Amino acid sequence: MMSSSAGADTAAESERARRAEFAAFLRSRRERISPHEVGIRVTDRRRTPGLRREEVAELAAVGVTWYTWLEQGRPVRASVQVLQAIADALLLDPTERGYLFTLAGMAQPPGEPEIADIPPFLHALIRQLDPFPAAVQNARWDILAFNRGYDGLIGLNSVPDADRNALLLYFTDPARRRPWLDWEEHAPGLASQFRAAMARHVTEPGWQQLLARLRRASPEFDRLWQQHDVGLSTSTPKRFRHPVVGMLSLTPFHLWAEPRADGLLTVGYTPADGATAVKLRRLPALSAMKLAVAAPAPAGVTTGPLPWAGRWARTRSRPSGAVRRGGSCPWPSWDSRRRTRLCAGA
Repeated sequence: MMSSSAGADTAAESERARRAEFAAFLRSRRERISPHEVGIRVTDRRRTPGLRREEVAELAAVGVTWYTWLEQGRPVRASVQVLQAIADALLLDPTERGYLFTLAGMAQPPGEPEIADIPPFLHALIRQLDPFPAAVQNARWDILAFNRGYDGLIGLNSVPDADRNALLLYFTDPARRRPWLDWEEHAPGLASQFRAAMARHVTEPGWQQLLARLRRASPEFDRLWQQHDVGLSTSTPKRFRHPVVGMLSLTPFHLWAEPRADGLLTVGYTPADGATAVKLRRLPALSAMKLAVAAPAPAGVTTGPLPWAGRWARTRSRPSGAVRRGGSCPWPSWDSRRRTRLCAGA
């Protein structure tokens, strides 16, 4: 058993390492910015690249001595407002801002930009997976992009961006809950998976807001949440009664796209039997993601909006910026954050 003094030494060493990395990161970001980028006119020759400490302090409206202590790794603590000001002064992008707050041991406040860009290879991946339903999610289960098979399965195109969260749809939308025949069996597992994921984000406002919304809107989720069960994702087949193609037996999959446990991932379903494999081929034609040049529907395929699509999906056209001139986009995917359709080879 580790003694209390040894444990204290380890904690102190960890804290020193955190402050050292925080200081080194500040210095590296300061040194990469030219004075011209932030509107500072240079009237003398400089021996080192980038901004001076006093210039960063002035841009962030903090004391020069105090900012110098931060860069020296001294045991001083910055407030959320000061970290925001320093991030603005150093022209940090969303990834760097998140890293800065993590090193400072603080959660990003509401309104801080999140990483919204989805790597092109993920769009290519979910397009190639059509007709298998596939989507890109973040760790909070927000659905950021999806293919036509996914839209044909659950009618996501008719859902407002703010509601495109897999847990919200599963627990609070009766039209999307009803087709899952084993809902009562699988719901506890989803709630326990969310609790396990939230352990890394328990202080983050976005996660807290989602949790509060789920507990308000779904008595079932609130009951499961109070049981404090923790679990991991599984690949147990799920039965889905589609209003057009009929009964489907689907095996879920999760593919992490980044080398960290809370990054982007591709989720979706593969057929659990031969009959489902045949029926999945019909899903893309049922998608509300309209093509610029519509191809004739294969024999036996029912086209048009799904029962849950609503008037919005039937009448509103999607942006056409992703379609190449002189041709159509045969296998698009939809990027929820950019609100644009992406086409292979476009």
